[in-house]
Amino acid sequence: EALYYGINALSNNLIMVDRKLLKNPNGLILGTPGSGKSFSAKREISNVFLVTNDDVLICDPEDEYAPLVIRLGGQVVKISPTSSQYVNPMDINLNYSDDDNPLALKADFILSLCDIVVGSKDGLQPVEKTVIDRAVRNVYRPYLADPDPEKMPILQDLYDELLRQPEPEAKRVAAALELYVTGSLNVFNHRTNVELENRLVCFNIKELGKQLKQLGMLVIQDQVWNRVTVNRAAGKTTRYYCDEFHLLLKGELASWSVEIWKRFRKWGGIPTGITQNIKDLLASREIENIFENSDFIYMLNQASGDRQILAKQLNISPHQLSYVTHSGEGEGLLFYGNVILPFLDRFPKDTELYRIMTTKPQEVSA
Repeated sequence: EALYYGINALSNNLIMVDRKLLKNPNGLILGTPGSGKSFSAKREISNVFLVTNDDVLICDPEDEYAPLVIRLGGQVVKISPTSSQYVNPMDINLNYSDDDNPLALKADFILSLCDIVVGSKDGLQPVEKTVIDRAVRNVYRPYLADPDPEKMPILQDLYDELLRQPEPEAKRVAAALELYVTGSLNVFNHRTNVELENRLVCFNIKELGKQLKQLGMLVIQDQVWNRVTVNRAAGKTTRYYCDEFHLLLKGELASWSVEIWKRFRKWGGIPTGITQNIKDLLASREIENIFENSDFIYMLNQASGDRQILAKQLNISPHQLSYVTHSGEGEGLLFYGNVILPFLDRFPKDTELYRIMTTKPQEVSA
């Protein structure tokens, strides 16, 4: 199941790589705007789809992947305030966690969600976390006793349960949640109404806007985790591609992302984060775990500040660094375990696949 990643810039040999053979197959695609990050991700996705039997899930904040997904017969789920397609953030799979209590990990996710919703500078206070955790356990009790899809909770149930709690902190969290339950941003207050059975699923969240995009990415990551747990039982690998990955590395979101990044590998998942700046991945000791737990890094052209950081972090020699200094699109360095290879990826432009995958404005409009 080795996939093509370009041509070795020194020997002109094909670079064929199987990420599943790595100790830790988690990956990152790094590069400045216009260096070919999204194109490289799409090329890997098309190879994965054609060569392996793996499931592929994509978080698409900029509506760049839909043409490829549609052409390959995949499913595009468009989540927006005007869409009739819904994904329920309260969905839970009974295999959701390693231990016998799937609720503990789900409560952690809902704490991250509430942290975005409340939006205070210092994050959720201890009492607020306590009342949310209590409300979550109460809300899921009927469903866990009788796992009927009709009993799956929605945000409205959490909101109502918070209002029943005696603490004033619970009322404060409920008041913040109101906008997302009965207010104008209630896109996530519905039961999931899309069948996510397709091998290739793209979540398009471009129209969510600034207020909801971070929340949307968190909810999608949770849906992906649900799929990973189902596929693990079936012995199937799940690949997850997250564009604009830096949006998941802020505040309470970061700890959830780090936790999921660690768990994916053990559960047969292969996540890939696509982002511009390495600084975002080194913002804290906790987030650095994502960088350290990724044995596959596809590095395209880098800004000068990022080049110095990467040279120090990855022990890149000055000569190797030249391959990501003012390099053209599709040129860079591939880190595979402890091997570093300079690569070129000259994709033929006269093909249907290129026309589907390109995001250059002039080529898209043509």
